[in-house]
Amino acid sequence: MSAHANAPSVRLLQGRDKTVREGHPWVFSGAVGLVSGDPSPGEAVRVLGANGDFIAWGHYSPGSRIRVRLLDRAEDAVIDERWWSSKLDAALGRRREQLLDPRGACRLVFSEADLLPGLVVDRYGDHCVLQVHTPGAERMRDATLERLSALLSPAAILDRSDEEQRRLEGLPAITPAADPAADARAPATRISDAGLQFDVSLGAGQKTGFYIDQRLNRAAVASWSAGRRVLDAFCYTGAFSVHAARAGAAALMLLDSSRDALDAATQHLLLNGFGAVPTEIRRGNAFAELRRLRDEGRSFEMVILDPPRLAPTRSQAPKAARAYKDANLFAMKLLAPEGILATFSCSGGIEPAFFQEIVRWAAKDAGREVQILQKLGQPFDHPVRLDLPETEYLKGLICRVL
Repeated sequence: MSAHANAPSVRLLQGRDKTVREGHPWVFSGAVGLVSGDPSPGEAVRVLGANGDFIAWGHYSPGSRIRVRLLDRAEDAVIDERWWSSKLDAALGRRREQLLDPRGACRLVFSEADLLPGLVVDRYGDHCVLQVHTPGAERMRDATLERLSALLSPAAILDRSDEEQRRLEGLPAITPAADPAADARAPATRISDAGLQFDVSLGAGQKTGFYIDQRLNRAAVASWSAGRRVLDAFCYTGAFSVHAARAGAAALMLLDSSRDALDAATQHLLLNGFGAVPTEIRRGNAFAELRRLRDEGRSFEMVILDPPRLAPTRSQAPKAARAYKDANLFAMKLLAPEGILATFSCSGGIEPAFFQEIVRWAAKDAGREVQILQKLGQPFDHPVRLDLPETEYLKGLICRVL
C-alpha cells in the first residue's frame, strides 16, 4: 500500500476507465464516479478504477471538462515541486542543441507531450515566454519560474497565458495588474530563424509572439517559390514571405487584417535585405479578401494559407471546416495552372485526414485537379504524444494545382 493512500482520490465509473488504462492521459468529467477527500484545484489526486485499484496520479481540475490530467502511473510517486522540476529538467534536456544558438527560438515545454500538463514554455533568444493553462500548472508556477531561472538565466520570463483556455479551467485571466510581465509594452527581441532576422514583440501578437512551430515548414514552402508571384494570406509578421523572398520569389502580396502585423512584415523584408522584391500590402479579413481578389481577376503562381486556429476542439470542427474549405477554394481559383498551394491548419479539433478531405472538397468545388507534393507537420520541439493524438495539431500540405 502506498504511503499516500490517504491522499484525495477520484474513482472512475464502471466501464469508463478503458482509455485511461490504455494510456490516454485525460479523465473526462463524465467518467468520474466518486471524488473523495475534497481535493482543491490543482491538487494531486489518486485516480482509481471502479473497483478501487490504483491507475495513476493526476492533477485535479474541478471546473474543467477534463477533470484530471494524469501525471505518473507509479503508485509510490511523490507529486510535488521536485517531481515537477525533474520533468522540466528533462524537457529542456531534449532541446540541448537548440539552446546552443543564443538568438534562436524554440519550444522548451509542450504541455502533456512533455509530461507537464497545462504548461507551455517558449524561448526567444535570452527571453522565455510561458503559458499556464491548468490549476495544476498554476500550482507549480513558482517551481517553474525558479527552475527556468536556475537553468537558463533568462533576461526576463513573460506570461502570455491564453485567457480562453484559462477560463475553461476556472482560472482567472493574467492581467498586467496581476502580472507586469504580461504588459503588452514589453520590448521586442530579435531572433534568428534559419539565418533570417525577426523582431518579436513578446508582450503582444499571436500565440507567444511568433509562430515558431512553422520553423521547418517555412523552408519547405520557400523551396517552391523561386520565380513565382506569391500571395501570403494570413501573413502575420511576414515570416513565410521573407523566406520566399530569400528563395527568389518574383513578387509578393502580403495579406493580413492587422496593420501592426503588416508593418512588421514590411520591416522584416527590409531588415533581411529584400526591400527590392516587388511587394504589395493588402489589409483586410483574409477570408473576404481572397474572394475579392478572385472577383478582381488576380492571379498568382503560389498561395500560402496559414490561418489562425479556428477549431481548438472537435466540437468546433464543422464550422471551422467551412471556413477552411472557402479559403482553399478561393486560393485555388487564384492560382495559375501548375500553381503551388501551401495550406495549413493549426486547429487541434481538425484531424490530419479531415484536413486533407477539406482540401479535396475545395478542389472539387473549384473545378481543379490537385496533387499533394508534401505533407508537413510540427517540428520535434512540438512532439506528438502517441497516447494523446490531440497533441498533433499542426497540419500542412504543399500541393500543385493543375
